Amino acid sequence: MFFVPVTIAGKNTIMLDHIVSFLQASIGPVLPFYALAVIVAGAGYPFIAGTWKRSPVEVVFSLLKVVGMVVGFMMVFRVGPAWLFEPGMGPFLFEKLVIPVGLLVPIGAVFLALLVSYGLLEFIGVLVQRVMRPIWRTPGRSAIDAVASFVGSYSLGLLITNRVYKEGKYTARESAIIATGFSTVSATFMVIVAKTLDLMGQWTAYFWITFLVTFAVTAITVRIWPLNSIPDEYHPDAVPQPEEEVSGRRLSVAWHEARQTVEAAPSLAVNVWTNVRDGLLMAMAILPSILSIGLLGLVLATYTPVFDWLGFLFYPFTWALQLPEPMLVAKASAVGVAEMFLPALLAAEAVPVVKFVVGVVSVSGIIFFSALVPCIMATDIPVPVWKLVVIWFQRVALTLILVTPIAFLMFPS
Repeated sequence: MFFVPVTIAGKNTIMLDHIVSFLQASIGPVLPFYALAVIVAGAGYPFIAGTWKRSPVEVVFSLLKVVGMVVGFMMVFRVGPAWLFEPGMGPFLFEKLVIPVGLLVPIGAVFLALLVSYGLLEFIGVLVQRVMRPIWRTPGRSAIDAVASFVGSYSLGLLITNRVYKEGKYTARESAIIATGFSTVSATFMVIVAKTLDLMGQWTAYFWITFLVTFAVTAITVRIWPLNSIPDEYHPDAVPQPEEEVSGRRLSVAWHEARQTVEAAPSLAVNVWTNVRDGLLMAMAILPSILSIGLLGLVLATYTPVFDWLGFLFYPFTWALQLPEPMLVAKASAVGVAEMFLPALLAAEAVPVVKFVVGVVSVSGIIFFSALVPCIMATDIPVPVWKLVVIWFQRVALTLILVTPIAFLMFPS
């Protein structure tokens, strides 16, 4: 479901994506109303549960969800200013992000029960422990998170991370590293970026270079502030279950750990219900935020010079790296903090080297406010927004430094 691409009707992707595509094709007219129902529930939930007043950040995000609900009604019932209905504005957010994410998260949560509760995490974790701990300072079991995000979806990856953190199998620092270092957009999102930038001719190279650069950047960020300052403590309501160091017969230990997990697992029905409930709550948190923060990012990028100014943060890097059109690359790198698709839209007409660099940066930056930040805020992972912004800046700067020489080798002028 999560990892093996299958070709159906000429489309090669994972089964989860096929299911979402099938639903979009078969019950398409109903989906805007389903998405709106989730958005309304998500906008109301903080006020019903009383979580909206926990902190200033919660107040802001709760109010933004209400704004997202208003935009949702405008999109579904086609009322509002003309600029909102331009293809690159409201329709783009609603059709390309809100509806697919609204389907993917709850449906993915059904199969998530099978992924995280019946020994696979523990089995793989023991086998790759020697690699994960020294390089990324996370338990071996986090390898599943990393792959689930890259192949499936960052929202599913975060759902796994939050679940495992609440079970006491990750510390706060480990879950923060995974959330900000492994929770990339999926390969299907990368295909859209590659199509926009006309890089499908180099798809295999683009995918693997992005994969390697993303995880190389994570290996650096885990060793510097602010990630290395997050407490290495377990969830306050969880019984700590740290991963034991394994030496000797690794395969037999992996099998034993997996069997123990299976024996302790709840019934399948209870497990699926728990995951679907978590998935729906996460979808409720994400969808209204996509429509408010994502729309704000698109408006600022299209109609104001805000991202031109932000681009000056990265201009010293793009200029020193001698990239063609250094200001364009700098602005595209900056605009990714609002929505990860925006850099590709800005660089669609650029030279191949610039397209490739921007394509990798848009994925490797990981952190963006239209979806991933609300996603992290919807979890128990203790990373404040200002630290997310610092980590985003570090990731983009490091990605530019690592990927530019590769891009020049691929596209010699």
